[in-house]
Amino acid sequence: MEKEWWKEAVVYQVYPRSFQDSNNDGIGDLKGIIQRLPYLAKLGIDVLWLSPIYQSPNDDNGYDISDYQQILPEFGTMADFDELLRVAHQHKLKVMMDLVVNHTSDEHAWFQESKKGIDNPYRDFYIWRDPKEGQPPNNWGSEFGGSAWEFDEETNQYYLHIFSKKQPDLNWENPRVREAIYAMMRWWLDKGVDGFRMDVINLISKDKSYPDDPLIKAGKRTTSLAMVANGTKVNEYLKEMNQEVLSRYPVITVGETPEVTIEDALAYAGFESKELQMVFQFDHADIENKEDGFGKWNADRFDLIELKKILSKWQTGLSNKAWNSLYWNNHDRPRVVSRFGNDSPAFRKLSAKMLATVLHFMQGTPYIYQGEEIGMTNVSFETIENYRDIDTLNAFQEYVLEKETLSAEQMLTYIHHSSRDNARTPMQWSTDLHAGFTQGEPWLEVNSNYKDINVDEALKDPNSIFYYYQKIIQLRKEYPIITYGDYQVIDLNDPKVFVYSRNYNGETVFVICNFTAETVERNDHLPVEKTLLLSNYGDDDANNIRPYEAKVYLFTK
Repeated sequence: MEKEWWKEAVVYQVYPRSFQDSNNDGIGDLKGIIQRLPYLAKLGIDVLWLSPIYQSPNDDNGYDISDYQQILPEFGTMADFDELLRVAHQHKLKVMMDLVVNHTSDEHAWFQESKKGIDNPYRDFYIWRDPKEGQPPNNWGSEFGGSAWEFDEETNQYYLHIFSKKQPDLNWENPRVREAIYAMMRWWLDKGVDGFRMDVINLISKDKSYPDDPLIKAGKRTTSLAMVANGTKVNEYLKEMNQEVLSRYPVITVGETPEVTIEDALAYAGFESKELQMVFQFDHADIENKEDGFGKWNADRFDLIELKKILSKWQTGLSNKAWNSLYWNNHDRPRVVSRFGNDSPAFRKLSAKMLATVLHFMQGTPYIYQGEEIGMTNVSFETIENYRDIDTLNAFQEYVLEKETLSAEQMLTYIHHSSRDNARTPMQWSTDLHAGFTQGEPWLEVNSNYKDINVDEALKDPNSIFYYYQKIIQLRKEYPIITYGDYQVIDLNDPKVFVYSRNYNGETVFVICNFTAETVERNDHLPVEKTLLLSNYGDDDANNIRPYEAKVYLFTK
């Protein structure tokens, strides 16, 4: 396997709106990120991934872009971005931008022209279709609720939007669209950006016959994401993007690819594919989702055996053929310690460290989401009025107010478990007002536990989650086996403990993690001559595995 810098890197995702506010308007900004670059350098990460900072009306918090080459004024100016890039590079941090090119905002100049008339030169930059017997062209459902088609009375046609109606899908069949996107990508890379995380990039090729969604017709789902994922030309487009842009720069690339299989991932990110370096898959992230019912809106607890099967499937399925991305949470997912760990005061730190161990010792490039390294938790706002996420608000409107299939109380329970706003509450820096995020009124309320969970406290405590993450990152740089070793799961059907090994150049690493609040006795058959590389308890208790314990052993054959 070839060694590459991006395989050995650790990526840290910043959600700019919630990271650090420098001018006290309640919204995080670029100058705030610059202030915190020494903190990220101290953690030891290599790549800073910025969620969108482009001009946007913010219907979907910046994932609806109205100008790809302008900075949203509430985040700052292009001069601020240039300064961020310069200072980040001084700290030896690479900067990865979010590339959102499946769709734009309906306020983008391209769409403003497109909707002016059927003969407009920009009309086929987007996907327009005639009504079908007075109805939308097909029954596809939007990811944010309702139809995926929006009617335009002026031209008597519908346009496609897999997400919000303010996020019309681009028509990648049009070569002018593709060249405009490639030119924009070159512009950012020439500026010095080090790579792209590509938003829902496997949705860019649609079936031009636009067939009905049989599962929507059968009442088994409400969104047609699966109908547009992994289309027939997506690999052709990504190869072209790689040839025209990516192959000409020393970049890091990762594609967000919902509804992806092992075979799809090998096509997108195989070592010989000449498309992307890695993809985000969602099998483990969607582990509690229900086919029948309300999708992600539930409060169920995951099953460890199922989780182990999913993670192991991806570890072995891509082994020596493609590269994994490793993540627990991001701006769209609940906080990892609340979802997969135990966020009670007794076990929050232990379980957060345990979960870090499980993930970071697997093969792949690890991604840390802001606040994960201090054990930030889900938030439980009392009313729907406290929430800001369009997906959350639309779901409440649909299930509580319109269909009346859930009570407000039940839906809030599900929101506390699954809402994207769990990840978006402001970063908790200190015990100061609004957790040191802002002196103004924050755009989204700070989690009320910030006086106990914050960066200042973490940096004072030598046994904090922060320093545990720092130690793991150091170990990854010190031991090539953690990056390049083969993976083998041990006792897949153990419902309480996750054990796996890594093997490389005559060395073996054993990773043992307890997902319960119980002490578990296991005869782990470890060799006598071994070194305890890492422990979240700081010591070793032979074959007893204590509550949420994580321990990593190294031995040489």
